[in-house]
Amino acid sequence: MWYQTKASELLGITYPVLQGPFGGNLSSVELVATVSNAGGLGGFGAYSMSPQEIAALDEQIRNATDKPYNINLWVNDTDAVDGTVTDEQFRHTQDVFRPYFDQLGIALPEKPGPFRSRFEDQVAVILDRKPPVFSFMFGIPSADILEQCRKAGIVTIGAATTPDEAIALEAAGVDLIVASGFESGGHRPSFLQSAEASTTGTFVLVQLIREKVKTPVIAAGGIANGKGIAAALTLGADAVQIGTAFLACEESNATPLHREMLFSDAARQTTLTRAFTGRLGRGIANRITSTLAPDTKNFLPFPLQTTFLSSLRKAALEKEQWDMIYFWGGQIAPLLKHRKAAGLMQSLLEETTAYFGGRK
Repeated sequence: MWYQTKASELLGITYPVLQGPFGGNLSSVELVATVSNAGGLGGFGAYSMSPQEIAALDEQIRNATDKPYNINLWVNDTDAVDGTVTDEQFRHTQDVFRPYFDQLGIALPEKPGPFRSRFEDQVAVILDRKPPVFSFMFGIPSADILEQCRKAGIVTIGAATTPDEAIALEAAGVDLIVASGFESGGHRPSFLQSAEASTTGTFVLVQLIREKVKTPVIAAGGIANGKGIAAALTLGADAVQIGTAFLACEESNATPLHREMLFSDAARQTTLTRAFTGRLGRGIANRITSTLAPDTKNFLPFPLQTTFLSSLRKAALEKEQWDMIYFWGGQIAPLLKHRKAAGLMQSLLEETTAYFGGRK
């Protein structure tokens, strides 16, 4: 049976189909529960949440499903040296974005205050609450944290964008590795080299990683149907992680406009940019991504760039200036068909079974 893999065994799920754990307030308890209750693994991106919010979230998920689920954090959650930038760098970024703020008739924001990493406090909640699965991006937790996860029975999943990152994750003892191809929507979770130097496609990356590690591999990026799942498994993946297709479902916490954009003609053109958060990520191309040079000197480091542009996004939404809003999404968006998560899961399972000759 195609779904009886090492990944499904380790995760305690029926089908090796993971829902991408969206950050930035795009995840929802309803989506996590829907996917987990259907036999997959629902995921919630919690990197922007406080420890208290994560504890409350875990309680809500436990009340919504008795199946395994995943909570995701970012090991490295800031690129700002000492949490800030020089006044000169901030003024340069102000000048670069001034025309967009002027068009919307809003003032340029003041320099963001210093950002302090939240990961250590957040992961303490993970170790206390003991969710079935803990996944992470942008690095590897300390050996002590991973050992505590093992002792607590928490399955760990790390994200890799290169074979070298996969080798490092295996050496650290993680249970599963996400092979994150550059087709994926959202941020590129690179941690050994720059994200710009780590842009291998999913199906090549899966094969390269499988040549180097024995840890089960989860293919992520460019997968939204049974054909994609079958291809990933055939190439050696033990599971798949699907993001954009679930993000477009009504159960996600994406705005109705965001979901509609993923089904629109605009979704045929996605691009990688640092313009909106300071870290490289893929979303639907717009006027800002088309006109701004990709020079990193134009943008503040993550997450200060996100803070800097928050008022611009708010004003653009209020004034319906859609071409100034960055909607996260992957290259697979033009093939999306489902608006309900349960229907998407059913279709994924039926199509994959059909591609394997009806063998359940």
